[in-house]
Amino acid sequence: MELEIRPDDLTGEATRALITAHLSGMHDTSPPESVHALDHDGLRHPSITFWSAWADGDLAGIGALKRLDPARGEIKSMRVDDRFRGAGVGRALLRHIIAEARARGMTSLWLETGTPADFLPAQRLYESEGFVACGPFEDYADDPFSLFMTKTL
Repeated sequence: MELEIRPDDLTGEATRALITAHLSGMHDTSPPESVHALDHDGLRHPSITFWSAWADGDLAGIGALKRLDPARGEIKSMRVDDRFRGAGVGRALLRHIIAEARARGMTSLWLETGTPADFLPAQRLYESEGFVACGPFEDYADDPFSLFMTKTL
């Protein structure tokens, strides 16, 4: 499978549908106060760059990088379409975001992911790419439904 990762303006129907599915999934597994996923408007913030991954014309996944400050970035809205789970799309998006963060001069990346069982594949992916557990950062607070991770670039 050949994957094309490109900047996305969040206006396409497939992209919007996957963001909606992502938000729905977050609300299915976590209480509302523990859902930190951004909606369509939140992902349009000037501090955020959003990418989509395409395989043979089909949307395979999405991911975003939020600039926290000149040296730090946060990974947001990582989601792979169910049809492409286990095909390496998440890893390709994650590596793309890491490379972009380095190219922008960032020296660390941060993320928040869930703790329920549905999030274990994401946790394993992040760990396999060098992310380690840490405490809350920015405006996050300790939450039993959140796992915070960071990686030095």
